[in-house]
Amino acid sequence: MEAMTPAADAPRSSAISRRGLLTTTSLVGAAGLLDAHLAAATPSVTPTRGGVELVETASGWVRGRRTAGVSAFLGIPYGGPTGGANRFRPPTAPAPWRGVRDANRFGHIAPQPIPGARLDYTRLISWLDQPGGQDEDCLVLNVWTPRPGAARRPVLVSFHGGGFSTGSGNHQGFDGDPLARFGDVVVVTVNHRLGLLGFLHLADLGAPAEWASAGVNGMLDAVAALRWVRENIANFGGDPGNVTVFGQSGGGSKTSVLLAMPSAAGLVHRAAVQSGSTLTLANRESGTRNASRLLARLGLSTRRITELRDVPVEMLVAAQAGLEASTPPAQFTPVVDGVAIPRDPFSPTAPEVSRDVPMIISLTRDEATAFAADPELTEAGLLTAAGALAGADNAARVVAEYRDAYPQASPALLAARISTDSGVFVAARAQAERKAALGGAPAYLYLFTWPSPADPARWAATHGIDVALVFHNADAPITGDNAPRARQLADDLAGAWVRFARTGDPNGAGLPHWSPYAPDTRRTLVLGDTTTVESDPLRRFRLLWEELAG
Repeated sequence: MEAMTPAADAPRSSAISRRGLLTTTSLVGAAGLLDAHLAAATPSVTPTRGGVELVETASGWVRGRRTAGVSAFLGIPYGGPTGGANRFRPPTAPAPWRGVRDANRFGHIAPQPIPGARLDYTRLISWLDQPGGQDEDCLVLNVWTPRPGAARRPVLVSFHGGGFSTGSGNHQGFDGDPLARFGDVVVVTVNHRLGLLGFLHLADLGAPAEWASAGVNGMLDAVAALRWVRENIANFGGDPGNVTVFGQSGGGSKTSVLLAMPSAAGLVHRAAVQSGSTLTLANRESGTRNASRLLARLGLSTRRITELRDVPVEMLVAAQAGLEASTPPAQFTPVVDGVAIPRDPFSPTAPEVSRDVPMIISLTRDEATAFAADPELTEAGLLTAAGALAGADNAARVVAEYRDAYPQASPALLAARISTDSGVFVAARAQAERKAALGGAPAYLYLFTWPSPADPARWAATHGIDVALVFHNADAPITGDNAPRARQLADDLAGAWVRFARTGDPNGAGLPHWSPYAPDTRRTLVLGDTTTVESDPLRRFRLLWEELAG
C-alpha cells in the first residue's frame, strides 16, 4: 500500500507539540516497514514501531507519533473542503484517501483577522501562536490518546476560544498531551469555520438554497466533528458513548449552543462551559443586517450575492475586521435560524434537548482585566465605565459598593470587576439556575479567584487563567511558569475534569465536597489561594445587579 504524499491542502506547519515531545524527523524507513505491514494486515490499529503509530479511520489510515506514553494524531480531516464552490455550504464528509495520511503536523486554521487590540493580553496568552497556516479548508481535528486500540476511555472534546472569529484547536493552551497522560483519557481539539465564513446569515437576502445554513455553518462544523468522534474514536482508544464537550470563552459559547441543537443530541454526554455562558444568540434580522453591511462594504448588491463565492478570502477577512471595528460593530456569530438552532441556548429556560447532560459552569473573578483598554484608568474614567454598565444615575452607587468591598483595588481593577459581575457572572449564574430548574442532570459552578503571578495587580484572576490548568498544564506565563499553587490548581481542575468525564460527578481527591448548584444554597467551588466551597460567594454583588436589573 502506498504512503500518502502531501497534497496541496496538506498541513503546512512544522509545529507538532509544545514540549518537543513530537518531532518532524523523517520516518521514511519506519513508515515503509509499517506500510508493508499494513498492506498484509486488517486490524484497525497497528503495533507501534520506532515511535510511529497507525490507526484506521472511516476515511483511511493515519500515521501519528508516540512519545513518552501518549500518541498524537494531528490535522485529521473530519470534513471535506469548505473553500471554492463549497464556501457558505454546510460541511460534507471528508474524501477517503489511499495509503497512509501523515498526522504529525497541525492542519490549517480558519481564515481570521490578526488580533491587534489588547496586545498585552494577547501576548500574555500567546494568542498569536496559532500554527498550521490559514486556509478555508480547515475542518481538521487533533487527537491525543494514551493508547489506540480496544480500551474505552472517556473522550474530552475541546472547542477553542476567541469568540466566533479567531483562534484554533492548535493553540499551545489546548495541548492535549498532559491531560491525556494525567487522566488516562482521549483528548480532541477541533478547528472549524469562523467569522463570516462560518456565520454569515444569507438566507433572507435571496441567496442560493445551498447557502441556507451559512449563518450557522461553524456550528454545523462542530456537530460534524462530534459525528466523526462517534464514528472513529473507538480506534483511538476512546468511548464514543462517553464524550465530554468543553470550552472556554468562545469555546464555552459553542458548548452552550451545542446543548440547544437537536443535531448534537446523543453526541454530547457531559458539558463544561468556562467563562462562556451564552443565554441568547443573534436573531435572523440581526444576522441579515450584518450580511447587508458586508455586501455594501464589498460593493455588491443582493442581485450579485453569488459573487461572494469568488471574493478572495483575504478581502473577506479584511472586510470582517473592518466591520467588527466599526460603529456599531458587526458581530458574525451563530443565528437562531429556526432549523439547526431552533431556539436561544439558555433563554428563557435551559434546553430540554440536553436535559440529561450534566454541566460544569465557571467564571473567573476578574474576567474583564483581559479587555481593559487602559490599565491606568482614573477615578473619573471609573465612573464613566460604571455608568455605561449600570446607567449614569447608578454609577456613583456602584463604584461606592465596589470600593467599599475592595479598598485597595485600582480604578482599572474595580472597573474590570464591575464589568465581570454585570456580564459574565450574571450569565453564568443564570445558566446554572436554569439548568437546575430543568430538573434533569445537575450543574456544578466554580469561581476562579487565584491571581495571575504575571502581574497580580493588573491581571488578577483574568479571563482564561484556568484554561491551561484544565489541560493539566501549569507551565505558562499566565500561571507563573509552574508556580507551586498553579501546579496544585492544575491537579485540582484536571482531576475534576477527568472524574466528571468518567462519571458526571467532579468530586474526588483533593477537593472539598462540591454540591450541584441549587438556587437555595448556591454552592460554588472557589479556587483561590486555597480551594473551598462557599454558598453564594458573590452575594453582595449578585443582589446589587439583580436590583439594578429590576
